[in-house]
Amino acid sequence: MLGLIAAIAVPAAAQQKAISRADFIAQTNASFNANDTNHDGFISVSEMQAAQAHDLQRLQASARASFEAQFRQLDTNHDGQLSLAEFEALATVKANQTPQQLVEMLDTNHDGKVSPEEFRAAKMKQFNLLDTNHDGIVSPAEMQAAAGKK
Repeated sequence: MLGLIAAIAVPAAAQQKAISRADFIAQTNASFNANDTNHDGFISVSEMQAAQAHDLQRLQASARASFEAQFRQLDTNHDGQLSLAEFEALATVKANQTPQQLVEMLDTNHDGKVSPEEFRAAKMKQFNLLDTNHDGIVSPAEMQAAAGKK
């Protein structure tokens, strides 16, 4: 049902790129027709169960393929087992920006250092983007909305 529900809400193709209303409706109708296996114009419980089973099989196969690829990548000596060292390599954390890049980004007066005002201004910009109703409070709903946009 995961794929069926997702297909009803937003067809897979629509999740990848812009889509017109007409194309969205056509894809939604095609999804409905694919799940209405007896072509009576309705999706019954048994058809929903079949669609759900099919979607779950597809998702499990995809997840398994992804896990196997990740395992092969971590299994650097290709012995079919993960040593502690190989597994720990997964937990390696790396910065996505150098300290120099961070200072350059925050240093608005270009003096080579970040003042409290410059640091605060960058943080306040983030706060103001989250505070969508501009009431001076970032609510849990606003945090969830921002997390959903990422």
